[in-house]
Amino acid sequence: MTQGTTVTHAMVLAAGLGLRMRPITLSTPKPLVAVAGKTMLDRALDHLARAGIDDLVVNTHWLADTVKEHLAGRDEVVLSHEPDLLETGGGVAKALPLLGHHPFFVVNSDIIWTDGPTPALARLARAWVDAEMDALLLLHPVASAVGYEGKGDFSIDGADRLRRRGEAPTAPLLFAGVQILHPRLFEGCPAGKFSLNILYDRALERRRLFGVVHDGGWYHVGTPEALPEVEALLRREEH
Repeated sequence: MTQGTTVTHAMVLAAGLGLRMRPITLSTPKPLVAVAGKTMLDRALDHLARAGIDDLVVNTHWLADTVKEHLAGRDEVVLSHEPDLLETGGGVAKALPLLGHHPFFVVNSDIIWTDGPTPALARLARAWVDAEMDALLLLHPVASAVGYEGKGDFSIDGADRLRRRGEAPTAPLLFAGVQILHPRLFEGCPAGKFSLNILYDRALERRRLFGVVHDGGWYHVGTPEALPEVEALLRREEH
């Protein structure tokens, strides 16, 4: 069975309201909040540039003109504006015509990751098995996630298939906000606003949702109060 794929397109999700980051996000969209000297959006785009991605889509909604102005110098970026917020699934579905017919990356712009020995995007691309997968998620151990306050999302089996936390009190792995999706995942998807979780559940039922466990650092900046701690840890890791 053929393993691995060459990814040429990607989307960065940057349309959210960033409510928990207020008052900062009243005037600055959360993706443009600087953490340790670089905006979270630029961090995501730089990862994708290093992976050789030349066709990039960034969706916008809240303070869209600010994001547009920030990206004015990046010719490889096409904006997908959402007059009404479409959530993760609806946002990607709207941008599908810009994302080609093959597997593509989707990256959240409100998280930060640092790579282990092999870049996370390369690890995902190498792990992709087109005959078996509709979605491949980067996961991170809850125990070493910085700034994360949840109970975890998934467990993973020996074949890298995922299982939801369900009714269990905790799960060992969280969804790290980085993934490869195939356009076929969106066949028959809802119209308008919906979460990617709906499509993950559909893929789970078909045994076509897989994961790769991240081996680098992972940071969530949820509130203004969390910024100093994350910045200090990130600067330490990056230097």
